[in-house]
Amino acid sequence: MFNSAILRNEVGWFDEEEHNSSLVAAKLATDAADVKSAIAERISVILQNMTSLLTSFIVAFIIEWRVSLLILGTFPLLVLANFAQQLSLKGFAGDTAKAHAKTSMIAGEGVSNIRTVAAFNAQDKILSLFCHELRIPQLHSLKRSQISGLLFGLSQLALYASEALILWYGSHLVSRGVSTFSKVIKVFVVLVVTANSVAETVSLAPEIIRGGEAVGSVFSILDRSTRIDPDDSEAEVVESVRGEIELRHVDFSYPTRPDVAVFTDFSLRIRAGQSQALVGASGCGKSSVIALIERFYDPSAGKVMIDGKDIRRLNLKSLRQKIGLVQQEPALFATSIFDNIAYGKEGATEAEVIEAARAANVHGFVSGLPDGYRTPVGERGVQLSGGQKQRIAIARAVLKNPAILLLDEATSALDAESECVLQEALERLMRGRTTVLVAHRLSTIRGVDCIGVVQDGRIVEQGSHGELVSRPEGAYSRLLQLQHHHI
Repeated sequence: MFNSAILRNEVGWFDEEEHNSSLVAAKLATDAADVKSAIAERISVILQNMTSLLTSFIVAFIIEWRVSLLILGTFPLLVLANFAQQLSLKGFAGDTAKAHAKTSMIAGEGVSNIRTVAAFNAQDKILSLFCHELRIPQLHSLKRSQISGLLFGLSQLALYASEALILWYGSHLVSRGVSTFSKVIKVFVVLVVTANSVAETVSLAPEIIRGGEAVGSVFSILDRSTRIDPDDSEAEVVESVRGEIELRHVDFSYPTRPDVAVFTDFSLRIRAGQSQALVGASGCGKSSVIALIERFYDPSAGKVMIDGKDIRRLNLKSLRQKIGLVQQEPALFATSIFDNIAYGKEGATEAEVIEAARAANVHGFVSGLPDGYRTPVGERGVQLSGGQKQRIAIARAVLKNPAILLLDEATSALDAESECVLQEALERLMRGRTTVLVAHRLSTIRGVDCIGVVQDGRIVEQGSHGELVSRPEGAYSRLLQLQHHHI
């Protein structure tokens, strides 16, 4: 349930620093464990010890009420002494959840990026960051250890002094013939042991508090209403899509940078079945168009429309089933090649996966592997080359058979040979589909129907490759000249 609630949140929520993937993963592990410990395990101990306390006092007063009264008077001191003793031995388990989450994030990033860490000899840097996050908890622990040592000594003094007083009074009653040795010892053992149980219950307070904080953290996520609900039952379910896309007078800035405008009065219309390329300088907002079409974010003004309908009124889960996305850095999961392709369609058959692989030029290299489609790709596809990973991502999109295809610089990080193979696969995938391409290499988009140049948050020039190069002073021609100059 907790994991489901996390995954339900909009993409913008994960952009926030306190919700980055590593911290969320650490929270998922630690908070769930703390809640389980506080509720499932500690509550049962508390109920058991409280029942034991009530029963012990009833039995003790029946056996010897005089000694029981004295023990009742010293009971708070006995409990306090036992509590201080147990707390000191535990070392005041304080609230170090934030420090643990931060160190888990650093350790996780170091391991997941081990090739980069090794290449730049950054092991000491990672260790330094790790130790820095532990420095303050370490200082607190040193102070607590000194206090716990003092408390332990005082608790021992209070404990033995209380027991000595009870035994002295019991011997006094026995010597006067008012009570018997057997009764005194029974009451002493019953209530002193009970005091230890009560102290154990009280010493669980830090863990209960930590569990309470974890419960608060968990329920803050469980109860959060996502700003973009992917499965809104009241929204219109998308049965079919022609593929007409329009961004109408859109203003947009990222939630984490609300003061930085990405788009101001941005408009773009793409006809159904048309291929539209977006080019421009880095950071001009090309990829933001794809993010808005996928509805990873909502614009602050204007509309994003598909087939003439505002996508905010459409059921997002059903809409995304009609959209295929291939990103610059393909997202592969630590499972087999087959399973990674099969993510494109729920319940995909082996024949469908292989057919998609053939269309994406994947089948050839996969067939040469010892385990074929069952070959594990490793964490984030580390066992594969960049071109192989990208082709698997394209095969996943082919399997989905989307009406709208979004390509976010899908070939920009590849060598010429890999790009050529991928370009063939992409051209097959684009046929008959509305396609939006974000491109860095202008040589890859010459065959598209329309090219738009994005600059200062707007489309400043638009047309086919032939039309745009006929304007030597145009923005597209300047981009071409810059690329030729760098070559």
